[in-house]
Amino acid sequence: MNITLPSPISLESIPYLWQQSDVLIFLIDLDNYAMFNTSYLNRIELESFEKLQTNYVKKRYIISRTILKHILRNITNERSIFGISTYKDRYGKVCILNHKELYICISYTENLAALAVSKVEVGIDIEILRKMVLKSNLKNMSIKPSLRDEIETGTDFLKIWTLKEAYSKFSNKNMHLIFNKELDLSSVNHSTYFLDKKYIFSIVTNSGSHIIDINRLQKIDCNWD
Repeated sequence: MNITLPSPISLESIPYLWQQSDVLIFLIDLDNYAMFNTSYLNRIELESFEKLQTNYVKKRYIISRTILKHILRNITNERSIFGISTYKDRYGKVCILNHKELYICISYTENLAALAVSKVEVGIDIEILRKMVLKSNLKNMSIKPSLRDEIETGTDFLKIWTLKEAYSKFSNKNMHLIFNKELDLSSVNHSTYFLDKKYIFSIVTNSGSHIIDINRLQKIDCNWD
């Protein structure tokens, strides 16, 4: 499915969108932010941050966590973003302290971050559309023999790749366990979208009918309130 995203939305519109949707997806342009400040991180977040190896990864960690907290503040009615704390479980899944009713998933590709905030379990993955060397990549990913003959372009490969990544995050299982076996999506809902003819985005949720809303988010003023 091809989607041309509308104009970026504001933080103020999030409470309304949350009432109307089961899953909200926010696309964040990381290049809009030069922020590199750890003053708002709690102890657990700071410990995770200090383990990161490169400035690029550290920057996207801070930006994504800051914006996520601003989004969640508008959903939970917290007085301050300092009242919202994230942590990772032992499998690496991002969770919100004291908000077990909220499900979070984060994905990155180049200068873009995709943040999912959901009322149901969710996994997402986003990749920029690009050419790939298929033969070498196919060796590392279990695909039915019948499908191997159908995979002729990097786009076809990326669709399977993003679905496997999204399912891995949804199921909260080690990525290698998912990539090394055929993907069975019979018990879940899944969709793949082409966004603005530039990105491929896959989402996996539990079975049932869910309303999914994908938006770009306006650049926000990340004040340390």
